[in-house]
Amino acid sequence: MFSNRALKEMIVPLFFEQLLVMLVGIADTFVVSFVGEAAVSGVSLVNMFNTIFIYLFTALASGGAVIISQYIGCEDQKNTVKSSSQLLMFSTVFSIIIAIITLIFNRPLLTLLFGKVENAVMEACVTYLRISAYSYPALAIYNAGAALYRSIGKTSTTMYISLISNVINVIGNLIGVFVLDAGVAGVAYPSLIARTFSAVAITVLCFSKSRFAHYSKEWILKWDGPMLKRILNIAIPNGIENGIFQLVKVALSSVVALFGTYQIAANGIAQSIWSLAALIGSAMGPVFITVIGQCMGANQVEEADYYFYKLMKLTLVLSIIWNVLVFIITPIFMQFYQVSEETRQLVIILVFIHNVFNTVAFPFSGPLSNGLRAAGDVKYTMVVSIASTVLGRLIFSLIFAIGLNLGVIGIALAMCLDWSMRGIIFYIRFRSKKWTKFKVI
Repeated sequence: MFSNRALKEMIVPLFFEQLLVMLVGIADTFVVSFVGEAAVSGVSLVNMFNTIFIYLFTALASGGAVIISQYIGCEDQKNTVKSSSQLLMFSTVFSIIIAIITLIFNRPLLTLLFGKVENAVMEACVTYLRISAYSYPALAIYNAGAALYRSIGKTSTTMYISLISNVINVIGNLIGVFVLDAGVAGVAYPSLIARTFSAVAITVLCFSKSRFAHYSKEWILKWDGPMLKRILNIAIPNGIENGIFQLVKVALSSVVALFGTYQIAANGIAQSIWSLAALIGSAMGPVFITVIGQCMGANQVEEADYYFYKLMKLTLVLSIIWNVLVFIITPIFMQFYQVSEETRQLVIILVFIHNVFNTVAFPFSGPLSNGLRAAGDVKYTMVVSIASTVLGRLIFSLIFAIGLNLGVIGIALAMCLDWSMRGIIFYIRFRSKKWTKFKVI
């Protein structure tokens, strides 16, 4: 069902889109640093809060992508159009509700989450969160459209939109901070404008009836309970899983704060390099959803099994090449940081630990699990992921980091243990063929 060229045309744009987003994130942080420490603190705290909603919108879009892919696989255009349109409708309504709640209760929410921070930091948080909330619908609408285009394998479209959007964002930040001297608002409004552009661009394209999958005004204005149930049956377990993962991540950030300054600094630098190293896994996840989803929708179980193996081999090979490359250039990255030799050495150790397991374990715990979800095996993957995150990552982080006095190295080892546990269980599940028994549509 998918030629090597078709797979390449999906994977390469996804990789560069993820790389672009990461590089723009670094650029944003750099520009914000010129506003002042209070602004940097406020933006970083709100981004942690925003990540929760980004995960929810992504989970909803992923649920829609699975359903759309399966309908494409069985060549049912009517339900492909219906599911795509219902995803847009529900994403819009859901995100508007979230935005209204955030706009009404922004200050109490921030006080509850971050306590009594300095007044300057809190004001920066409130300003950034209010403007961010206006962009929630645009973010959800873009994710819905991107899910449709990725389901038909047209990932180059989302890459080009992301490229233009991120250029708008960076130029807007430079104008907002250095020309208009608008402070936190100077970096918040460009994000709103960029996200709005992305949402409008992808939505206009999704109304094109030349594609097998497209939006229909008729189904956007209707509420189809059974279709939404199919989407939410995939989206809700994924959203719960991602939400708990984010909460554990926040909890572990408070554990890191217990260690010395050089360990905190090393962990922060290492995490930025980890994000770069993880790009292959991030890019391959949507590919598994599209390919396995279409195969299962076409009731081609043997083809789905074949592509599971093919995509896993490809993920492992690309992960090895990419993670080795990132580790080799890590010492070069470190030349740009004015840190002690002790911190520099710890960063290299952390990156080595991460990259080894990101190569051999994460492809089984991340991309493989997306394939299982695309086949409809969502509750099992949710339970395993939550148990692994809490037992493997959270509890063993406390044991390794505090009990064995390993510090941030202990937290990194617990993260790798989490991946390994999940990877082994998901591979056993895949080999058992139980994922072939689910019926999504």
